[in-house]
Amino acid sequence: MGASLEINLQKVDRDRDATLFELAGRAGIQVPSSCQGRGKCRECLLEVSEGMECLSPPGEEEKHLPDRFRLACRARVVAEEGMARCHTLRRGSVRVLEETFDLPVGSQSTDLDPAVTRDSDRILLDGEIIAEGSGPIHGIAMDLGTTTVSMRLLDLATGQAVATQSFENPQRFGGSDIMSRIQYEVDHPGKLLQRVLLGYLTRAIEEFPVDPETIYEIVVAGNPTMRDMLFGLPVEGLGQKPYRSSMEQEMLDGERASTCLTVTGKKLRLPIHPAGRVYGLPLIGCHVGADTAACLLAIGMGRETRTVALMDIGTNTELVIGNRDRLLAASCPAGPAFEGGELSCGMPAVKGAVERVAIKEDGSLELGIIGEGDPEGICGSGLIDLLGELLRTDRMNDKGRLCDGSDHFAVSPHHQIALTEHDVSLLAQAKGANAAGLEIVLEAFGLEARALDTFYLAGAFARHLDVEAAMQIGLIPSLPAERIKQIGNASLEGATIALRSASSRRELEELAGRIEHVQLESHPDFFDYFVNGCRFVPMASS
Repeated sequence: MGASLEINLQKVDRDRDATLFELAGRAGIQVPSSCQGRGKCRECLLEVSEGMECLSPPGEEEKHLPDRFRLACRARVVAEEGMARCHTLRRGSVRVLEETFDLPVGSQSTDLDPAVTRDSDRILLDGEIIAEGSGPIHGIAMDLGTTTVSMRLLDLATGQAVATQSFENPQRFGGSDIMSRIQYEVDHPGKLLQRVLLGYLTRAIEEFPVDPETIYEIVVAGNPTMRDMLFGLPVEGLGQKPYRSSMEQEMLDGERASTCLTVTGKKLRLPIHPAGRVYGLPLIGCHVGADTAACLLAIGMGRETRTVALMDIGTNTELVIGNRDRLLAASCPAGPAFEGGELSCGMPAVKGAVERVAIKEDGSLELGIIGEGDPEGICGSGLIDLLGELLRTDRMNDKGRLCDGSDHFAVSPHHQIALTEHDVSLLAQAKGANAAGLEIVLEAFGLEARALDTFYLAGAFARHLDVEAAMQIGLIPSLPAERIKQIGNASLEGATIALRSASSRRELEELAGRIEHVQLESHPDFFDYFVNGCRFVPMASS
């Protein structure tokens, strides 16, 4: 009869002679590929959650992949019994926007001042003619995250957003965190991580509802590893002390004035106008990168007179505390747990993700699901909700142990979604790293958490985060609700501001150059702060 096959929770008819790529296509499941399944592009990644033994052995084209990944175009179902379950990397749908997006409160520039402009039928970049034509001029703002890539297409003549889209970072096969990807890059020559990412970016650009040749600039925000990998730069230095990008080291050596990067889209083989530009925003220091710089631009921190804090929660959480007179920054190696990575039940915040959880008095669960379909997993905001609810209802203690002695808590048994004790342990460690970083940076600034005028909470899931639950589990300080501002993906907002305003980039370059970096790993009390932070108790605000 043959083993069964399931892709993206959908049962797929099996054909021993067909590849998983072909079977998925017949079932209407889209698997990304720019070589039409010939094994050249290495983009048709599938993560196998069960039944790897049911598939054909990996071929030469798959030797770069870890055990749980396969290329759909090279794998076949060959076993006579069993079940193979796998899923594609997740994508958000392209959303077409009809109105101008709202700039975040406190942004440094609302004036339209793009680097790409039009003078009659001439198109200029930084005042230099790069093309001629009467068509529209577009640009893309990009937040290149370790877990998720988000893109926003703008009409540069009006400043209006045209469309947005996001997708799971396809570099996941190289590891869920930046240190794993750095090691993968060192161990596997040939820039495989860059090549796969560029393939996905090409596909995403082509899916926007405009002619790609009308796109003249891409502004990129990302942590140093993600940004430098995109530009094809070596990243070994970021994996060992003193943890510096090659661009940061060159700037410190006096070889360059800024850590900004600029290349043509043609050089990266992206399908924008050949004379178009890809611009990487400046880094701050060590693992505090252009994504944090973009967040600062989004909230206007360089002009802030009050003392505020920014926490951008992600695989690598960034912290900045201060005001226009002094700014301290640090990077916390939190890992991907709060973005759903490495958890048995985790997934990014895309269709099918549980984003809200409430436990009712009768013990039943009320779930909020993105897209309102069947649940496939739990994203960051849902995980924080769930932890808070387990604490509130005395189903979990402050050490993360389930009070009924079980090793898991069923969220949706029918869909095989459960939070395991191992999942809770990973979430506790991620929370502990964030808490330790915040304590150390506050100490370095000479400030108590309760003295912060505003606590900005950024990150892909921050806009939908239940603040009470986040305070209850100790993810953020216990502050009055009016002092906590949820600003969502501030990195993408900052990249958007930089795309709309060339002058804001110059201000950001100056700001990035005067931020003080705090090395968490060298702090003598880091481990003690980390251990205390792993407990699910409210964070002290004094």
